[in-house]
Amino acid sequence: MNVKLRLIIMNFLQFAVWGAYLTSMGSYLVSINLASHIGMFYAMQGIVSLFMPAILGIIADRWIPAQKLLSLSHFLAALFMASAGYYGMSHGTNVEFSILFTLYSLSVAFYMPTLALSNSVAYTALDKAKLDTIKNFPPIRIFGTIGFICSMWVVDLLGLQNSYGQFFACALIGFVYALYALTLPSCPTNKGESKSLVEALGLRAFTLFKQKKMAIFFIFSMLLGVSLQITNGFANPYISSFGSIPEYADTFGVQHANILISLSQISETLCILLIPFVLRRFGIKRVMLIAMLAWVLRFGLFGLGNPGDGVWMFILSMIVYGVAFDFFNISGSLYVDKETDISIRSSAQGLFVIMTNGFGATIGTLGAQAVVNHFVDFSSNIPQVSEWQSAWFVFASYALLVAIIFSIVFKYKHNPKEFE
Repeated sequence: MNVKLRLIIMNFLQFAVWGAYLTSMGSYLVSINLASHIGMFYAMQGIVSLFMPAILGIIADRWIPAQKLLSLSHFLAALFMASAGYYGMSHGTNVEFSILFTLYSLSVAFYMPTLALSNSVAYTALDKAKLDTIKNFPPIRIFGTIGFICSMWVVDLLGLQNSYGQFFACALIGFVYALYALTLPSCPTNKGESKSLVEALGLRAFTLFKQKKMAIFFIFSMLLGVSLQITNGFANPYISSFGSIPEYADTFGVQHANILISLSQISETLCILLIPFVLRRFGIKRVMLIAMLAWVLRFGLFGLGNPGDGVWMFILSMIVYGVAFDFFNISGSLYVDKETDISIRSSAQGLFVIMTNGFGATIGTLGAQAVVNHFVDFSSNIPQVSEWQSAWFVFASYALLVAIIFSIVFKYKHNPKEFE
């Protein structure tokens, strides 16, 4: 099978696993009276990203080929997610936070490192096939987003976005991917080489912080990573909350919030295609700055819109998400790959995930939950729309502040040939 097709299937399954629950889990938690814990569930993805990607990246660089580790990780993640679904099914609205949270946490502990591992497998396979990663990876990565969208739609249309069923859907895809990963191109380890202790443990990726340019880049990756999971956790409950207002109760957005939100991922697929061009044309600093300003619009439009006559603002917010997410996540991953030695590729990608989905997303989701809890009263029978809007404006203000500081602090001289 053609290497590109094999990587396309890999990316499709990689993100289909995530899409089955990532944007709808918040609404399920609201339905079982765990609304005040939404932030903690999403923060756990960040907490495990502080150490699991680095640990598995080290193992993949040194001892176990990345594609085999990818398979094992997805099998374990699917097993624990299926257990979470079974617990939710067995206990209905009497679910205990501690038990559901523990099963879910064990699942994401094994899933989150696979974001970096799948990138490492893809870059290695493309290098082996003598294909340029900058030109060939983005079109392949598009199919990851398509997989995410397909999962969202299936979960929505099957009526699972407010139930434990989304966990079963996630687990099923995970088991299929675990088997498929074993067929992927082999990724060599570096165990035969004589290295220092730091290199042997795979810790050399952390020496990237000695380079001022890379240190600043990783710090701002963390600050921007704060925004990553906010809409994933709170967009669905927010849009669904309009259902308590008669004039919006029967609108498409309220009835099918997941499908409306999926416009974000559709935008993502189109924006990925722009990455090779924008990186060559503008360089990493301007691309990151564009992403930051897109986050400002993403949050601000959420605060201004509604599912009725203001639905166009929701739609515009979904469109700019493609720029906000891709110009940061995909471009950042490619930039890290270009700036690091091939011998620490998996470790370096793991470090990028630690800063973004680890520190950034953890701080972001816990902070967002505090902001939402401050403004929104989930126990009230009175519509909380204006309270939700205040929270979105706080998020927009944060993203704007980060953009302003980044434009001043990050020094970068663009060389168009660097991304050719």
